[in-house]
Amino acid sequence: MATYKKRGGKPKTKAEKQSQLEENSTTAEVFNTLDEGASRTEAWVEKNQKYILIFIGAVAVCVLGYLGYQQFIQEPKESEAMNEMFQAQQYFEQALTAPAKDSLYNLSLKGGEGKYGFLDVIDNYGGTKAGNLANYYAGMAYINLGEYQNAINHLDDFKSDDVMLGPLAKGAIGDAFVQLGQNEDALGYYEKAVAQSDNDVTAPRFLLKAGIVAMNLNKTDVALKHFKRIEDEYATSPEATKAQLYVGQAEAMQK
Repeated sequence: MATYKKRGGKPKTKAEKQSQLEENSTTAEVFNTLDEGASRTEAWVEKNQKYILIFIGAVAVCVLGYLGYQQFIQEPKESEAMNEMFQAQQYFEQALTAPAKDSLYNLSLKGGEGKYGFLDVIDNYGGTKAGNLANYYAGMAYINLGEYQNAINHLDDFKSDDVMLGPLAKGAIGDAFVQLGQNEDALGYYEKAVAQSDNDVTAPRFLLKAGIVAMNLNKTDVALKHFKRIEDEYATSPEATKAQLYVGQAEAMQK
């Protein structure tokens, strides 16, 4: 039959007495070690209390400063920038459908009626979301004006994770490089546009453009890869029918 040692009972044998003494000694050592560690920590804190308080104060100042900056400086500046850009956006939207496009695109860039254009917003509110968006609008306006290097400069400055605007900006840079006769650069930006977002609108559009440019560069393997991806992944897109035709052309070029 198994026997169990009752905790708290008195030791009966010499061995049990020795064991209890060792156990009590070990426990005491543990507590002494903890006490010594706590004492050293307290001593260190007491010795360095001034520096600790300075550090805590500095962190608090940084946090409060950041929150204050966001609330009292950045947010009002963001709102002001959006208001200043409103008229430029109106000119840009009118240019999309108006007969006299160039004059309206120029107004959107340089301003009119005493209001800022996109270039003014970029210069005066460069660190805001509106200033960033103004780079997108300015780039698109310059493409429509045929000023392709200016378009590239502004679109390259535009940063966005948006699933539509991001790839549209990259693809527009590709379009500008095509107009400048720099097809290698154009191909790279079309592929970046596809890589940034595989949505059903922009991805097949820029895959098709990438394939066409690749064919012009005699990169038929690359072209076929892009065209066949449209067939496989975007079969219902408007670009799918065109991709089928280009697949035949690219395969004929390989023979």
